[in-house]
Amino acid sequence: MGIGASLLMIAVGAIVVFGIDVSSPTWMDLDVIGWILMAVGALGVVLSVIFWQRRRAVVVVDDDPSTVGGARRAYRR
Repeated sequence: MGIGASLLMIAVGAIVVFGIDVSSPTWMDLDVIGWILMAVGALGVVLSVIFWQRRRAVVVVDDDPSTVGGARRAYRR
């Protein structure tokens, strides 16, 4: 789930909790469903940002033959 889908879930959950005032059946509570949607959306945003930060790390390998002994160096940008 990406950031856009997570934000959509948060928005739909907020609409269900704060915008809909309907008597729901006894087996279904719309407020609880809305809060669950917002919690899952918030978790999705956090996880998307964490994984997005991980993907940005780039490892560069320097294969320059002019280095002493042809040593390979790896560093992060």
